[in-house]
Amino acid sequence: MGPVLVAGGGIGGLGAALCLHRAGHEVTVFETVSEPRELGVGINLLPHSVRVLHDLGLEAELAAAAVATSELRFCSDDGVMIWSEPRGLAAGNPWPQYSMHRGRLQMVLLEAVRRALGSDRVLTGHHLDGFEQDADRVVARFVDRRSGTAVGEYEGEVLVGADGLHSVLRRSFVHDEGPPRYSGLVLWRGAVEAPPFLDGRTMFMAGHDLQKAVVYPIRGPLEPGGTVLTNWVAERPVDLDVATADWNAAVDPGEIAPWFADWDFGWIHVGELLASTEVAYEFPMVDRDPLDRWSDGRVTLLGDAAHPMRPNGSNGASQAILDGEALADALSADMGVPAALEAYEAARLESTSRLVLANRQAGPERVMQWVEDRCDRTCRGQHTCVPTGDLEREANAYKQLAGFDLATLQALSRDQQDA
Repeated sequence: MGPVLVAGGGIGGLGAALCLHRAGHEVTVFETVSEPRELGVGINLLPHSVRVLHDLGLEAELAAAAVATSELRFCSDDGVMIWSEPRGLAAGNPWPQYSMHRGRLQMVLLEAVRRALGSDRVLTGHHLDGFEQDADRVVARFVDRRSGTAVGEYEGEVLVGADGLHSVLRRSFVHDEGPPRYSGLVLWRGAVEAPPFLDGRTMFMAGHDLQKAVVYPIRGPLEPGGTVLTNWVAERPVDLDVATADWNAAVDPGEIAPWFADWDFGWIHVGELLASTEVAYEFPMVDRDPLDRWSDGRVTLLGDAAHPMRPNGSNGASQAILDGEALADALSADMGVPAALEAYEAARLESTSRLVLANRQAGPERVMQWVEDRCDRTCRGQHTCVPTGDLEREANAYKQLAGFDLATLQALSRDQQDA
């Protein structure tokens, strides 16, 4: 097969490039920004996606850069525990669950791509502007996004749109789709050095539909007894026009911290954590409706370009990595490109569409609203107003839907050992 062109040098595009290269394909990655930098805040990698990254030879790099999550805990806004479960290796999974800095993960992947493919196979300052295709090839046009100046045309056998939420390639499939679908909620994100809480590897979520906090460490201490880089997310309903929203706007955390002034749980004070942060970033929580198809001839979509989802369940990056593995598998089968892209869709489209819709219902986080609706605030130590069986079923159902329940992971591990 001839060259595969990957438009987008984010986590999904870089992961796909590594999977495709491992499968023997010639790959070039095109990234919009001229100088990729270590930007952003926290991200989570679920065990099924960590499996893919380990297979790509990144086990040591991930272990050095990330925190191996041991527990996920849900609390009400007074810190009383609703539900807790072990995660990653602590849950008996064959692979860890990781929390880490998004920009660090992107740099780990970028460095791996440059080592494996060669630096000349990552072209920065190349923003996808359009494409043409016929029965034998696809030609992609790229521009400098700031100036609009053409920077080149490139020919390949496949064009992969890994160009994110505002994908140019997606617009060729869905005309007049409009802006992303706004949830009614805004997220404020930040990261700050802080003392470790609980066991130093726990992720917790607290609150309800009208106000929520998510907190987890994304880098361990640099020296014994030191602080950890702690990621936080604050969430509240806001009435705004998403079409004119200022995406990723920098805001003063001092404007947000007072909302959490009395969220002192003993083992962490959420308001003080936010107040100690230098800068926060504001994002509308959005997604897009699932598509009936991702592919047309020799072009296809991947990651947020294909299935942008709300962050409930911490699944977006993991699903993009799984897309890359499935795409490489399909293109390595003995079939033509259009048939291979249909096989890729068959492997990924339905499952990710179900996740998009499940996350619109708050995914596994909706148990916090169950407690808010039912609790008379007399619970101490741990909530008993929602039966434990209901909480366990909800948690397990989401893991099964997303493909990282223990039985599925153990089956994947057995398959690898037998291969």
